[in-house]
Amino acid sequence: MVTAGMLVGQVPNGLIIQKVAPRIWLPSMVILWALLTAVSAACKTFTQLCVVRFFQGMAESSTYAGCVYVMGSWYKSDEISMRTAILTVSGQVGNMCAGALMAAIYASLDGRLGLEGWQWVFIIDGIITCPIAFFGFAFFPDLPETTKAPYLNKLEKDLALNRLPAKMEDGHNISPWSLTKRVLGKPTFYICCGFSVLGAALQAYQAQGLMLLYLKARQNIDGWSQAEINTLPLGTQALGIVVELLCATVIDRSSRRLATGLGLCLVQLVCSIILFVPNMTVAGNLAGLYIAATSNGINPLLYGWSSIIASRGGDDAARSTILAGMVAFDMLLYTFWGIVLYPADDAPYWRNGYIAMVCVVAALSGWLFLVRWLDNFTLEKVVERPHGPQLELLEDEGAEERPRRIE
Repeated sequence: MVTAGMLVGQVPNGLIIQKVAPRIWLPSMVILWALLTAVSAACKTFTQLCVVRFFQGMAESSTYAGCVYVMGSWYKSDEISMRTAILTVSGQVGNMCAGALMAAIYASLDGRLGLEGWQWVFIIDGIITCPIAFFGFAFFPDLPETTKAPYLNKLEKDLALNRLPAKMEDGHNISPWSLTKRVLGKPTFYICCGFSVLGAALQAYQAQGLMLLYLKARQNIDGWSQAEINTLPLGTQALGIVVELLCATVIDRSSRRLATGLGLCLVQLVCSIILFVPNMTVAGNLAGLYIAATSNGINPLLYGWSSIIASRGGDDAARSTILAGMVAFDMLLYTFWGIVLYPADDAPYWRNGYIAMVCVVAALSGWLFLVRWLDNFTLEKVVERPHGPQLELLEDEGAEERPRRIE
């Protein structure tokens, strides 16, 4: 139900932050998420828990796309990939720590004050989230043109504004018909959302936890201890984090986005070939599953490149909607992808999943060239902002976009 809530809430949250300052809306959703998490401890029935978790997902859906949108409003094309990677990695590190934290809470507080350990997990999770929200109310920067951040002076605010692409005069307009034409009437939405789906599919081995399922399936055969089953998959997460940061560094410093994407596809192809061998040794399977964690490197490429492309033209509402749509399509894929291709019952050998990954690699490799075309196409239509007065892009009925200088 969390996934359903996150899927439903992506685009509405992306639209709301066009009218409500992100500094207000995003921390408010964090507070709501914290309250709903704590309320989960009071649920008595499965139906009650489903309802709470659905609204929890809606609140959570504001965070990732909203943060990528705000970062894209501040950072240039040679800076955004690393910032996107740091945002994604912070969530991955949190997931790595969450299991140990929950186990500690359960073991130490089970039975205290008449509450079971799982209830304490929800309550404490909600409590420790609130300080982050209050920090956001105080320090989240909003957009360069509207920021009230106390740690930025006027010169820094002007610098942030003038080094970025021009903004449309009515770029925060979310009236349905106008926004629909601006989003669905251009190829950016379709190409970026397709990119998101294929990028998510490329990470299936890692996202579906195949390492854990493989170890569990062979526990009795190979004698894996429960401690080994719990700890060995952590190595894949650590490798994924390192590769993600490395790819972000390469992209920002060299702008070799196409080469980076093709390299990641090649690695997944090699892993899939190794894993596809029916009688592959345990060492071979573990090596393939470990190396497959490099697929996490697609994240800074995916959202960094898409953010750059969507920012051209200066239409903030369209950019926010595109990013939210990308996350929504990503999540929609995983509502069925794992169930169909990587079910636990197929462990330790997912023949259909390996074949599907080869198809994904082929499709994504071709799609990367389409994204590069879109990159070049949108760049040709944009007049870069010079130093000095701000430029805006206006769009007339039946006419090409043209820049207008604001005195």
